[in-house]
Amino acid sequence: MLFGRDKKNPIKIVDKKAAKWTYATCGYCSVGCSIEVATNIEGKVVGSRGVGGADVNRGKLCVKGIFEHELFDSAGRGDKPLIRAAINEGFRETTWDQAASHMATKINDIQQRYGRDAFAVVSTGQLLTEEFYTLGKLTRGLIGTNNYDGNTTLCMASAVSGYKRSFGSDGPPGCYEDFEHTGCLIAWGSNLPEQHPIIYWRLQEAREKRDFPLIVVDPRVTMLAQKADIHLAITPGTDLVLLNALAHVIINEGLHDKAYIDANTVGIEALTSEVQHYDPTTAAKLCGIDEDTIRNVARIYAKAPTAMSIWTMGINQSTHGSDGVVAINNLNLITANIGKPGGTSLSITGQCNAMGTREWSSCSGLPGYRQLENPEDREEIGHYWKVDPEFFPKKRGLAQTDIFPAIESGEIKGLWLVATNPMTSMPNTERMRKTLAKLDFLVVQDSYADVETNQYAHLYLPAATWAEKEGVFTNTERRVNIVRKVTDAPGESKADFEIFNLLAKQFEGSKAMSFPEQPQAAFEEMKTLSKGRLADISGMSHDLIEKQRGIQWPYTDEQASRGELPPAGGKRLYTTPASFRFADGKAKLIALPFINNNEVPDEQFPFWLNTGRLVEHFHTRTKTGKLGNTNKYSPIPFMEINPDAAQDLGIEQGEYVRCISRRGDAVVMAMLTQRVPRNMVFIPFHYFDCVNRLTLGLLDPHSRQPAYKQAAITIEILEDQQAAAQLSMEMRRF
Repeated sequence: MLFGRDKKNPIKIVDKKAAKWTYATCGYCSVGCSIEVATNIEGKVVGSRGVGGADVNRGKLCVKGIFEHELFDSAGRGDKPLIRAAINEGFRETTWDQAASHMATKINDIQQRYGRDAFAVVSTGQLLTEEFYTLGKLTRGLIGTNNYDGNTTLCMASAVSGYKRSFGSDGPPGCYEDFEHTGCLIAWGSNLPEQHPIIYWRLQEAREKRDFPLIVVDPRVTMLAQKADIHLAITPGTDLVLLNALAHVIINEGLHDKAYIDANTVGIEALTSEVQHYDPTTAAKLCGIDEDTIRNVARIYAKAPTAMSIWTMGINQSTHGSDGVVAINNLNLITANIGKPGGTSLSITGQCNAMGTREWSSCSGLPGYRQLENPEDREEIGHYWKVDPEFFPKKRGLAQTDIFPAIESGEIKGLWLVATNPMTSMPNTERMRKTLAKLDFLVVQDSYADVETNQYAHLYLPAATWAEKEGVFTNTERRVNIVRKVTDAPGESKADFEIFNLLAKQFEGSKAMSFPEQPQAAFEEMKTLSKGRLADISGMSHDLIEKQRGIQWPYTDEQASRGELPPAGGKRLYTTPASFRFADGKAKLIALPFINNNEVPDEQFPFWLNTGRLVEHFHTRTKTGKLGNTNKYSPIPFMEINPDAAQDLGIEQGEYVRCISRRGDAVVMAMLTQRVPRNMVFIPFHYFDCVNRLTLGLLDPHSRQPAYKQAAITIEILEDQQAAAQLSMEMRRF
């Protein structure tokens, strides 16, 4: 007799008639999953699957990757260049040659009238690395503006700044394999199951083999916090207080590694003096973690055979995000947990190729982690590109978050947005509308013609997306992986690489420079410029990268010529004594006073506002909001609120409410949950015209990254629930 499930029909997987599988790298988050995309005999894209032989994901994909192939048929794609004289007029179609000529003419006109820096460029973490390199070459070598940045400033700038301040260079020192070796892990403001599911799977697999303690620092009871041995529900914006308190306990109880500190660091005296102000009793009153727990966590971390810290936006998106990263580095340096298996400070990056923009886009410097402030670096790149080194600026210009205020003040008159959507991603949406409307000339280069910024564009350039083109990404652990072209872009859309080359030809200086016509040739230039540097990729090639399913840098031409294949597992930085990137080879321990300049709840605005990701969506939903198989899980904006707080306000499950800050308001559906404390709400940041109407624009002084995580709001019940539901539905994007 059959019982239960045996009586039911077996699950059948629909045969999609895949005739060919093409290798690629997922184009969503920074994990860098190897993926294969299927096409049928007619060449139509029909499916996605993980690659079993790839070390990163070992055959697995999250829900976004599983349905990534649906991107190619998503609505709203642009297929022809569009132009108009003013934003109150309708677009008309134009040719690519006319679009490029018009764009170059407008750039030259703005620069001649107002100066070179009056035209700005804001890029993304979504391009292929060869495209970043080419855009940097175009911007630094031909256009010449110093107001050039990427939207990674909104997510990873504090990590970059912190690494540079502590180690002398950007570049995460650890790798995913460290999960398999660590004796303790602290996750700072990181919710891996929803932000980076495949890294979470790697972590869980490692914990099943060796039961090491997992400590999660997060004001919200996230999915990762539910798996933790210790959850520290910290007061928002006070991570630096807790980090200084941990260092206080470790140093005062003699748990630090004096030999490592003496051999590899400078600054221990100043750090020791500063952390004396953060004894656990004092710190507990500021950060909300009781003093005994602070002591216990410090001892666990310091006494573990190896220990590592990971973090994402909970640290970075703060007025002291850079200091928080430096303090994490301090913690790992004083416990000798840098450069060895299981010991690292590992920032978990947000976008698929945020590392590529950090390495090769020239946003904050010049290719390969070179600095504009360094005359030798300017000379080297100028010679290679055949550009007068004096044409380069002597220091970095405005970050993205400073570019928009400069538009308000009239300093910047023209802007080129490349695959980024500040209407959704920047704080204070209403201010952003007014800012973009002030521009004399706005170019929007994007795969989607219906992206919100196009409302204010004078020129729209339709770009290919993801596997409609070919090139490499770099993931969180510095692994370079390749995207092979699967299908053609719609209509007259062009790869960003082609668009940059087309525009370059419009400038007189391009006659002396060389702009390779193929991504592989640009990669060869990058290899040459990487030789002998920290991010050395000189031993790589597109074919070898695919064969190895990704290669971590550094991998040198000397290694390749010896026939030494790159390891499948982890590769780490700073593994030998005094190998940091400062002149003396030593890392810096930096004393960090806590300055509390956060916006905090008060009688008028009594709730903390917290923001973050959902597993089914990616950033501004320009992609996932158009795919039924991802959008169906969270199609409308919602707010997590504690049931006790909801009862006090008379809010019921599923009701629509208005959240109000000092900057604006947003309508969301209330979801009652114990995941947030009574004085806090959580709203995902993915929805246009929602959470960033509320967030404030305070910036970290070092990284210029916005403090999305600390804001104060009040909540009102809406009488007309039907009208509120309609408004919420209008925020959906299909």
